[in-house]
Amino acid sequence: MKRLFCGRRFIYLCVMNKDQVIDACYTIINQKIEQVNLAIADANQSLHDDTKSSAGDKYETSREMIQQDLNRYEQQLKVLHADMELLRRIQTQKTESSKAGLGSLIQTNNALYFLATSIGLVSLGDKKVFSISTASPIGKLLLGLSVGDTFTFNCASQTIIGLY
Repeated sequence: MKRLFCGRRFIYLCVMNKDQVIDACYTIINQKIEQVNLAIADANQSLHDDTKSSAGDKYETSREMIQQDLNRYEQQLKVLHADMELLRRIQTQKTESSKAGLGSLIQTNNALYFLATSIGLVSLGDKKVFSISTASPIGKLLLGLSVGDTFTFNCASQTIIGLY
């Protein structure tokens, strides 16, 4: 940990390995992919079971509802695979920048943000990182900012104290 004087107090900079954050994001996305695949398998089984035992309008309505579920799960799977690809691109680019951009690990006086994909809160031991998309409201605010810049989000002012 590095110590930085900010205002009237010291702030301890979190020197966190970005690869740890990326690995944690991979793990979360893989878990979500497994859950969606299980839901797809269950829906397919329901579709198969419904085919064997139903007839008439109720049959058609039930099949349509199951098909809509399958379509929704397939869409979720596409988004998750796109998130995985985005993480792969971030992992291979490995460029340091003085400005926040895609793949930046941004430490403010209040929180730690990973500008990548919208996973939400990622816990790494006692550290908490918010994995956010560049298209999210706070992601848009952070893009292009540098160490020392201040921004306001949800009526709370934050200052960037580290970019990794």
